[in-house]
Amino acid sequence: MRQFNASALELADAHAKGLHTIGDAAKLTGVSAKMIRHYETLGLINPTDRTQANYRVYQTREIHLLSFIKSARDLGFSMKQIAQLASLWQNEKRSSAEVKKLALEHIQEMDERINALQNMRTALNELATRCQGDDRPDCPILEGIACCKTQGSTA
Repeated sequence: MRQFNASALELADAHAKGLHTIGDAAKLTGVSAKMIRHYETLGLINPTDRTQANYRVYQTREIHLLSFIKSARDLGFSMKQIAQLASLWQNEKRSSAEVKKLALEHIQEMDERINALQNMRTALNELATRCQGDDRPDCPILEGIACCKTQGSTA
């Protein structure tokens, strides 16, 4: 709950009350101003108060939430998962079992992506090994890509 009316404040007064502009929030959290606005449109953070000059101002709790979101993004969580995590983080009555379930599901998804990437790397490495890499036009890499595209196509 807000303890003041930021729209009645000048920017200097907002700073004096410990509020941060979007630029300050970006510097403090490592989240760009564009992403902060995006998170607001997604509902990950609540719309902020604004000064008389229409500057967005953020309280300390919003700075913490932005840092939390950045950390979750750095761990590869999706926006949907981050919304769930942020909701749990802000809920003091949460069950840690819910959080663990989300984390384990994310680990499973990462394992699947890692496996897929390893398979892609192996396939590409095999194609690169077969390529002479000389001045001739025939190229096993291009042939292999064309072959895989054709084989995987359902059209």
